[in-house]
Amino acid sequence: MEQNSYVRTIRRGSGQQRPVAPDIFSEEYDDIWPSSRPASSVIRYRTDVQTETEHPHGDEQWSEVQHMRSTGRNAVPARRTASHPPIATSSHRQVDTNNVVSPAHRSRPVYATHEPRRMHWTVYAGFAMITMMIGWMVVSSVAHWWQGVEDDWRYGRPRTFQTDQVVGHHDSATSPSHFIAMNLNRHIQVIEFQGGDAANAKVYVGPVLVGADQDLAPVTLTFKDVNADGKPDMIVNVQESHIIFLNDAGQFRAPHPGENIQYTP
Repeated sequence: MEQNSYVRTIRRGSGQQRPVAPDIFSEEYDDIWPSSRPASSVIRYRTDVQTETEHPHGDEQWSEVQHMRSTGRNAVPARRTASHPPIATSSHRQVDTNNVVSPAHRSRPVYATHEPRRMHWTVYAGFAMITMMIGWMVVSSVAHWWQGVEDDWRYGRPRTFQTDQVVGHHDSATSPSHFIAMNLNRHIQVIEFQGGDAANAKVYVGPVLVGADQDLAPVTLTFKDVNADGKPDMIVNVQESHIIFLNDAGQFRAPHPGENIQYTP
């Protein structure tokens, strides 16, 4: 019975007292009520909260009625809240701090690790070849640059070579002929000052060079008898090429087809 139950006693003029109860006690619980009750005009209310500090709780008043129910003909089981202590709500729940695990000691999740895959040996071989090619390109570039620096120091720009040689063209050991070989904008030219006299200058035109940086190719001259006639011939050297001019009739000329020439660099 969750609603507030009450029992009211009315005093009548005849002196008899008859209890007046709600309908819930009118028929089913007639045997548990005594025939007479002490005179009282006080209305008692059962509540779960003590409104005055000097009065008992409503549960204490209701315990008598509950005892009478349990012993009567139509006994009603006792309320669960009367036989068991109230269940603590979440706001009054006590926490056991001894079993609380701090965040620092919580176990971290373990992730599955995979072993790294090993690359095939051909991959390493490819990396080695690429590294070698890059290294070769770098070394070649540095060597080419350094060769150009040395040629600048030795031959200048345009590339120029000079030498003195006695070749029998109005010259002698005391007055040798002076030769100047130049690479002028890829054009090979040789100037001969016979006997060291500019009035007797001769110009010999060589081939035209084709290719990258050929305008910086140095030109040198050597003299050697290549046709066995006893006179020194002129050899123009440009990198790996050798152009032969035969000494004939006081000057140099290009060889004719079929002439016997024996030259070993």
